[in-house]
Amino acid sequence: MRIKIILLLIVLIAAVLRLWNLGTIPPSLTWDEVAWGYNAYSIGIDGKDEFGRFLPFDYIESFGDFKPVLYVYLTVLPIKIFGLQEFAVRLPSAVIGILTVLVVFFLVRQIFNSSKNAVMYAIVTAFLLAVSPWHIMLSRGAWEANLVPFFISLGVYFFLLSVEKIGKRKWFLPVSAIMFALSIYSFNSGRVVAPIIVGILGFIHIKKLWNMKLVSIIAVIVGIVALLPTLPHLLTPEATLRFREVNLFSDISVIERINQEVANDHFSLFSRLIHHRFFTFPVEVLKHYFDHFNFSYLFITGDPNPKFSIPDVGLMYVWQLPFFIFGLLQLFKRREGKWWVIFIILLVGIMPAALATDSPHSLRIAVSIPAFLAVSGYGVVLAYEWLKNQKISVFFKKLISFIVGFCLLINIIFFVHSYFSHYSDVYSGAWQYGYKPSIAYVQQHEKEYDEIHITNRLGRPYVYYLFYNQTPPSEFRSTMKVKRESFGFVNISQVGKYHFIEEIHEHEPDRTKKILYINTPSEVPTGAKILENFYDLDGTLSLVAYEF
Repeated sequence: MRIKIILLLIVLIAAVLRLWNLGTIPPSLTWDEVAWGYNAYSIGIDGKDEFGRFLPFDYIESFGDFKPVLYVYLTVLPIKIFGLQEFAVRLPSAVIGILTVLVVFFLVRQIFNSSKNAVMYAIVTAFLLAVSPWHIMLSRGAWEANLVPFFISLGVYFFLLSVEKIGKRKWFLPVSAIMFALSIYSFNSGRVVAPIIVGILGFIHIKKLWNMKLVSIIAVIVGIVALLPTLPHLLTPEATLRFREVNLFSDISVIERINQEVANDHFSLFSRLIHHRFFTFPVEVLKHYFDHFNFSYLFITGDPNPKFSIPDVGLMYVWQLPFFIFGLLQLFKRREGKWWVIFIILLVGIMPAALATDSPHSLRIAVSIPAFLAVSGYGVVLAYEWLKNQKISVFFKKLISFIVGFCLLINIIFFVHSYFSHYSDVYSGAWQYGYKPSIAYVQQHEKEYDEIHITNRLGRPYVYYLFYNQTPPSEFRSTMKVKRESFGFVNISQVGKYHFIEEIHEHEPDRTKKILYINTPSEVPTGAKILENFYDLDGTLSLVAYEF
């Protein structure tokens, strides 16, 4: 009973940290979040995505990213209930984040079910996840990556239940297959991670799976059937578009560096051999892989992208560092239960990010979050046990425990205060905040103009106008001007009287029409009549409304 109360309190803490002021912190929506919201809004109206595809289960075209579909369908009901607004778009991620805390408790307990400390390992890990800066920031944005740790953790949990309890629980194996399939519908990294984890777990437990052949065959069939709607798409070039855009092997800077190194060695045969791309790229992949184990990145600086981390707070709290190291050492030494499952999730979860240009990248390794925190939780419990067994006075034991607890509390308070009190003001620009006030101004004055020309310098303005104007999907489809590039990217240049332009003043304006311009300050032409300025929350001038 006591454990249930503690677990309930942990889940409540997780809920508060993920739901409090969810619609205003972060201060605005990124274009990906807006796209999720508008596509869910569109499907909720006529069953079609923004471009008119009926109930798409293979992909959401969005900006030509060809995203997995699950987040859109999870957002349909919240938007129906709360309307097309920020809170509704982010609610599925926040709820999944809360539920992940609960799922990870059961997963860690199952991994160490043969240990007397299994419940303590699980409770501490759940608490660390509940207050994790990494997971909180992931859960408070409409990041589809946040779905993957939830479904992968559930998939592994049900798999372990099925192979360890050969009775009725063996029928959890098809449920496990469904969870892994749902991770593939969640985020691109799930398409890589899920098959590898399933393959490793299946290989290790091949004898047990053979002993329950009927259940195993049904699980395989269930998994394949679950993937049928998206399987044809996964075999198309569009499915690899995002990978081709961000993968390390297309990074021209690496090729340029190789060529420069060969040139520096006067194009010698030896230099051309050792600097050949067949050697250079594997080294780059390994480098990017191990970037994600950089202690400064994990515990001090965090992700360089302010949407995923805040400065001076790592992905994990700095006080966790000694416990993380201690936990790693003890896992290898003790090898309790199925300890290796933690390393499978951790090591496989980083693979997709190792192949990408931006490194390290906390979003692409989100599946590894429970594993990182499970190692820390393991270290905390064993360090406490070690301290209890030391032949020192009770006073010193309590003093050490107090110091550790005080550091933990200070770390959490610092993060919570920085995030909930200052983050929005400092980093609103990173969230394209300027669009929202500028759109509110345009809504008030659009009837006064024949055309409205909006810069796309901040990225994807058309979807913001669709979202905040609550443009009927049928109106968008009938008035849009769309250009699909050969690589699959989608550009919307016009919706009704709205024109979305890269270089607004590249051509002479049509003097027969009254035009309202929304542009960045640096591109406002001399002689323009300034009507309104729009600022980020830190006072930076973001956009300007004017006539010319």
